[in-house]
Amino acid sequence: MLTRYAKRMLGIVLPIFLLGFAAISMASTHNVTDPAGSNKQSLSLTDQVRHELRMLPYLGVFDDLSYTVEDSNTVILTGQVVRPISKSDAEAAVRRIQGVSKVVDNIEVLPLSSFDDAIRLRTYRAIFARPGFEKYADQAVSPLRIIVKNGNITLEGFVANQMDKTMAEMAARSVPSAFIVIDNLAIDRKETQ
Repeated sequence: MLTRYAKRMLGIVLPIFLLGFAAISMASTHNVTDPAGSNKQSLSLTDQVRHELRMLPYLGVFDDLSYTVEDSNTVILTGQVVRPISKSDAEAAVRRIQGVSKVVDNIEVLPLSSFDDAIRLRTYRAIFARPGFEKYADQAVSPLRIIVKNGNITLEGFVANQMDKTMAEMAARSVPSAFIVIDNLAIDRKETQ
């Protein structure tokens, strides 16, 4: 009986294993033969800068980085970050990109403040605890950013629709001890269409 059971299981498991192996083999062959997927040179300088900034390990929802490319090889970095290492990492990452001849680092490191840290945490909870906002919190890089400086809250980034924009601003305005709330959120047209 055990032999018949073993043969039956082998008849079930072996085809599944072979199909899985074939799928992995085909996927790895696809990556090798697709030069556009593996060649960073095919990306524009703007795309490369965006990619490098999104890959920074210490950026979070309380940081906001922006950039412009001028004269086709000069990158100007702007925005605010909580940790000084994020500023230096951003500049170093962009400097390594082939084709960048100059980096102007105008990133502001926000002042150390336990008062601002408390407002950041309360604002995060107020916004992302709302029903429907988990879609922004669950992303690797949240499109909604919370910048707190000297007790003032600025909302940056993108949301899917006007309702989310209004709800995020209302949540930020409900945070105790915050002085001013500035809503710079834009509506992401791709998500609403």
